[in-house]
Amino acid sequence: MQSNNQSLIQRDLDVLWHPCSQMKDHEQVPLIPIKSGQGVWLEDFDGNRYLDGISSWWVNLFGHANPVINQALKQQLDTLEHVILGGFTHQAALELAEKLVEITPSGLDKCFYADNGSSAIEIALKMSFHYWRNLGQTQKTKFITLENSYHGETLGALAVGNVALYKETYGPLLMDVITVPGPDCYYRENGETWEDYSVRRFVDMERALAQHAESVCAVILEPLVQCAGNMRMYHPIYLKLLREACNKYHVHLIADEVAVGFGRTGTLFACEQANISPDFICLSKGLTGGYLPLSAVLTGNNVYQAFYDDYQKLTAFLHSHSYTGNALGCRAALATIGLFQTQDVLGNNRRLAAAMDKVTERFKEHPHVAEVRRTGMILAIEMIKNKHTREPYSWQQRRGLRVYQYALSQGVLLRPLGNVIYFMPPYVINEQEIALMADVAWQGLQLATQD
Repeated sequence: MQSNNQSLIQRDLDVLWHPCSQMKDHEQVPLIPIKSGQGVWLEDFDGNRYLDGISSWWVNLFGHANPVINQALKQQLDTLEHVILGGFTHQAALELAEKLVEITPSGLDKCFYADNGSSAIEIALKMSFHYWRNLGQTQKTKFITLENSYHGETLGALAVGNVALYKETYGPLLMDVITVPGPDCYYRENGETWEDYSVRRFVDMERALAQHAESVCAVILEPLVQCAGNMRMYHPIYLKLLREACNKYHVHLIADEVAVGFGRTGTLFACEQANISPDFICLSKGLTGGYLPLSAVLTGNNVYQAFYDDYQKLTAFLHSHSYTGNALGCRAALATIGLFQTQDVLGNNRRLAAAMDKVTERFKEHPHVAEVRRTGMILAIEMIKNKHTREPYSWQQRRGLRVYQYALSQGVLLRPLGNVIYFMPPYVINEQEIALMADVAWQGLQLATQD
């Protein structure tokens, strides 16, 4: 029996519960069954095509069905699909760890694998806490996080995030953290630069560290862009100041580069723009080019040595999962990194980013756009009710959903965060496709802001 969209939608709704969704919405907003992908394009079972303007939830760097990654996976599949990493090793996991140590900021010497971004966050939190415990500093049990932050949806990751809906719903299950006002430059004064505002906002972090350092394991933050927090952005100076303060107060710095790593912010890793090395860096999403679930936490030899002792001392790090260091995931990651090293990806991205700037210039004067902001290959357009007072649209109106539905009708996948339209396309997009994405977003904005 030949499948079409409608037959698959009904089968899906009978058995599948989708992520980040109120399933009742699909009574009015149909699911889109995807049959295939090629480059920046997805195709459904009725032959409709959609430009993937969000890299399929920020993971796809080099397009769907990329021939280089495909070939690497085919070769790996014929050799080894997976083996236990407890007491065993294999080439793909070893080579990827070597490569990650090579390309990440200096001082990150050891690699620990997991299978998704939230798990990477959990590992970094546990490693930091356990490090201080092994050193006898058992009073260090707290974490400092930023307002508007997001680090994933397992319980530890939720706890160090600051999404109100999640905290209100799952609050009784979460550990207490110290939340500090963030450097989100959306709130800067007229005429104030991103740098000046980010410096000014650091005062709150300095105060929190001075007050709580004795009980704090680490500060965790998303470098440069709070992606799930409406794509809010800030200046690299904040990272530089934070690295200095963490050193001063003997607190770890955890960089959550799950979403912003691998070229998204204009450098391979966002921390590079402040010329800093965190104590832990968490990587996932683009790590495998959008092919397979894999994450990695990198840290320094000083942390590693705090766990390295005779078995009877019971200092070993306690974390594992069955698919740690999966060979297929590691091989996809190696192929992805290889593309960065054999092509001028970052240079090409600068040209693509300039093209995004050009085609979104008109959005800046729209009466219902608060600002257009960009960091690297992430561009955000914030819809607002009143441009002068910055009064937002109420979330209940779901203006972003109108943009999403309109864009799909025009063959473009945009998935606004609340009232923020954003572009985060694969790096293989071209300027004509960027122009199409912007034109559709403009028409969607016009439609969504009609009263």
